[in-house]
Amino acid sequence: LAYSLYSWNGISAMRYIGFDNYVKLFTRDDIFREALRNNLVYVCMSVSMKVVAGMVLAVLLTYVRFGKEMYKTLFFVPAILSSVVLSQLFTRIYATEPVGILNGFFRILHLEMLEQAWLSDKSIVLFSIALVDAFKYTGIYMVIYYTALIPIPDELIESANLDGANAVQQFFYLKMPLIKGVFIASLIMLLSGTLKEFDLPYLLTGGGPGHASEMVTTHMYKTAFSTMQYGYGSALAFFIVIECLLIVGAFRKILLTKE
Repeated sequence: LAYSLYSWNGISAMRYIGFDNYVKLFTRDDIFREALRNNLVYVCMSVSMKVVAGMVLAVLLTYVRFGKEMYKTLFFVPAILSSVVLSQLFTRIYATEPVGILNGFFRILHLEMLEQAWLSDKSIVLFSIALVDAFKYTGIYMVIYYTALIPIPDELIESANLDGANAVQQFFYLKMPLIKGVFIASLIMLLSGTLKEFDLPYLLTGGGPGHASEMVTTHMYKTAFSTMQYGYGSALAFFIVIECLLIVGAFRKILLTKE
């Protein structure tokens, strides 16, 4: 906050400019506006993928009788891999020249119409990055949801079966109300973590093509450490803090009010 009130390149003397950096942020920085829009779209996609995939895997695990520990380990492995390793892996999976694994798979199935320039097409690049993010972190939320589901007494499940409730009805009317607290906590964790995510978007695309996958975090990093505008970069960093506090706070208030 203190540095954001100055114009400073990290070497010369700091010059106090008050709130000029914030005025520039909200009135003259077109990249920031695009990055903020990208951030919100990315959060919606990434959080939705992780919640849905994590919950589906957790529910399926409750029905597995043999090899349960093996499945949990396999799905959790991406969470312990370095973001650098994952970005290198998916750069090759998404590649177009030479043809990567994903497009090559579509060719084998004679589904050439599904081939895409996954990381260089502005219309799908955010979706492509969100998929990698979901691949990395879904295992964590699978374990969280599974841990919340297994203490549900078998007597309740048996009673629901006797009453004629199918698996979908049991999930929405029996299991979800019982794990609601854990579910809300996981959503808040997901939202705060995804809002300030930096590593995967930066490593996969660097914010490109153009600024189609620019996040507020990547814009802040480039501003501070590539163009040496430490004062303005600090203003962006402070905005990220306030953005996370406001959005997560509002989201939490809405969920707890409904609860």
